[in-house]
Amino acid sequence: MSTPEEEEANIGKVLTFLREWDRGDSRVRGRMLTAFLSRNPGRRLCDVELQLAQVSSLFLARITTWTRLTYMFGTFLGLQLKAIGIFLSASNHDQYLMEFLEDGGVLTLLDILSHSQSKEEEKVEALRLLLTISDAGRKYKEVICESHGVKAIAEFLAQSNTDEPLEAAWALLESLSRGNPRYQNQVYKAMIALMTCSSPKAQQRVLHSLHTVQSKMKTAHHSIVEPLLGLLSSLHLEVQDEAINLILGLRCYEVRPLLLDGLVALLRPTKENVQHQNMQESEIIQMTGSLPVFVQQAAAAKSIRLLAEDSQEVSRELLSLGVIQHLLYAMGNREHTDAQIQASLALKHFVRSFPNIKEHVQRGIGSTLFAAFMNQADTLYMNMDETQAEILLTNKVNITEVWYGDNSEG
Repeated sequence: MSTPEEEEANIGKVLTFLREWDRGDSRVRGRMLTAFLSRNPGRRLCDVELQLAQVSSLFLARITTWTRLTYMFGTFLGLQLKAIGIFLSASNHDQYLMEFLEDGGVLTLLDILSHSQSKEEEKVEALRLLLTISDAGRKYKEVICESHGVKAIAEFLAQSNTDEPLEAAWALLESLSRGNPRYQNQVYKAMIALMTCSSPKAQQRVLHSLHTVQSKMKTAHHSIVEPLLGLLSSLHLEVQDEAINLILGLRCYEVRPLLLDGLVALLRPTKENVQHQNMQESEIIQMTGSLPVFVQQAAAAKSIRLLAEDSQEVSRELLSLGVIQHLLYAMGNREHTDAQIQASLALKHFVRSFPNIKEHVQRGIGSTLFAAFMNQADTLYMNMDETQAEILLTNKVNITEVWYGDNSEG
């Protein structure tokens, strides 16, 4: 512990340092910040400065003001942000956090995100500072949100396409979604809007984050359904998996009817979306638009199966939407084998669960094709000829309800 004489000497040194700062130009201040950073390795305030909290606060205020006045020009911005980070990461950071916020620090950091002249590494540093503030507690999260932070972060995410900034921005948005009940709905809606972003990695991240946030929500917003169904057309398996997981997570919310109706509709792509011609899958891949539609058809069938297997109530709702006729149609899509496989597996669930459906399907597609289906549903596509595919595509099976009691294995 320092003596009063040593403490007075230290205060004198710091006051001299502040006078030099006030008199110096940008180059002088830049050198002083570099020295400050070197004296505080690992972004931790050294013991002497921790003892001189009041004087340290004066220094933080000077850095914050300088940053606010010059960030648009990019002069020493990286150094400024790193120096601020030392204060905000200090063990007794509450004092510094409040002072930084009172000096308009959050607004400055958010402006840096949208400023075209700021370098990528400076924006990442700004995001890290905002994350430090957000992680400090609810009142700090609310300050960020009150400063239109959610909108600024969402816009940054929509425009960014490199890994480090994306990761930093997502970490911040996810932090704002936790322990922030007043603004949880705002963050939730921002995540829904981000589902339409173009980066597969960002799509995967937003779906995963939404699944977590949705599980804490009492309701689901209807706007989640359309973009979620759209992501089933992704050619990236990890995006599809996250989309299906979120669909399953929504089965207990009020958007379920809208979701089920959309899934059933995807089993039968419209003529505007796909050209139904006899061609090899390798040719289909080259057709812009067709492959994603078929991938979406297969993913919809898989989602329907998983939803139906989880609940007989959901199974009956799907039946009321005419899912059987649509599954048979998807089974006839010889242009995409996965659509055939997933539709066959889904239909197998309904046939086994409801015996009266078995009879209707057998009458609708004929005994020979039905026998082949019952024998090996997931490999039916391998032996299907053009005539059988046409029977499936033009089937008139119309089942919209089942009778109670007909739910044993068949």
